[in-house]
Amino acid sequence: NHSTAGRNRLGVITRAGDEMLRSVLVAGATALIQHMRRGSKRRWPWLEALLARKAFKLAAVALANKLARIAWKLMVSGEHYRPIASALPAAAPAQL
Repeated sequence: NHSTAGRNRLGVITRAGDEMLRSVLVAGATALIQHMRRGSKRRWPWLEALLARKAFKLAAVALANKLARIAWKLMVSGEHYRPIASALPAAAPAQL
C-alpha cells in the first residue's frame, strides 16, 4: 500500500505466487480488453482512460490486478459480486 497526497495506490502484480494463475488472469484481462475494443456495449471508463495513457499489455496487467483483488475480496468475505452501475450496459428502450 503506497499512499501519497490522499491517493491510495495498491501496487502491482508481482512474480510471487502461482505463475499459472497470473497467466490466466492476464489472458482473461487481454480477452476482455479486446472484446471491449470490438464494440462491447459495456463501458469501463477507468479502463478506457488507462488504455489512452498506457500500452495495451500494461493495461491488461492492471486489469488482471484489479480482477485478482476483486476475486480475493469475494473469496475472503463470502459476498456475491455486485457490479457498479457505470459498468452495466445502458438499458434498452422498451419496445411496444
